[in-house]
Amino acid sequence: MSRDEQSNSRERQKNSREDQEFNDSGGLKLKQIVFIGRTFEEYMKMFNLTVEDLTGKSILDCPGGACSFSSQARKLGANPVAVDMAYKYEIEELEVKGFQDIEHTMKQMEPVQGIYVWDQFGSIQGLKEERTRAITDCVADMRMFPDRYVASVLPDLPFADEQFDLTLSAHFLFTYADRLDVDFHLATVMELLRVSKREVRIFPTVDLSGERYKHMDELKLILEERGCTVSEEPTSYEFQRNAHTMLQIVKHN
Repeated sequence: MSRDEQSNSRERQKNSREDQEFNDSGGLKLKQIVFIGRTFEEYMKMFNLTVEDLTGKSILDCPGGACSFSSQARKLGANPVAVDMAYKYEIEELEVKGFQDIEHTMKQMEPVQGIYVWDQFGSIQGLKEERTRAITDCVADMRMFPDRYVASVLPDLPFADEQFDLTLSAHFLFTYADRLDVDFHLATVMELLRVSKREVRIFPTVDLSGERYKHMDELKLILEERGCTVSEEPTSYEFQRNAHTMLQIVKHN
């Protein structure tokens, strides 16, 4: 799911999935979901990944949204699973909603193009094409491997301890630090670590304003005290300005 592209629309933020996850005890409605995703190539840059990192590995994408990472990683010999609260809906519903969201998001971005770095996409049209490619690949993969797209709401995941070699989490933690408190962040990171054999990577390390997560040092200290190696690693990906660093957490059992 693409979230930084809605960062300057307050109304869109109020209707974001994260707001609904924590404020709507009556259940999430499809109209409250923004179902947009990033491409496999974006993931490779965001998380400093190589093909060798993927081949033969079990990988969790959480939250997966409408991203094409799973579909392409599967073709390279990985065993990916995507988890997202949106997957409770039928694929056909998500497909329609996703294309609607792409159109709406592109219109929202037109007056605020200056706050983004366009080296990757060139223009809003280029961004639209990439977002369209992402959801097209994602939906096709969902139809072929429906059991690999699991509906769940963080911070709880329906997976066994150390089920995955690697867990990736994009544009959720830290991004919405203004509405997801530090306890939620810690609980979610610990849950991601629980289901991971060795490593969790989180991108980016800044919030929607481009500021480094204010509790980052506190979080890193807690993780280090629990035996993890934690580092903030520069990446070659930047679309939201200042969002070009990932948090890499390595477990030492």
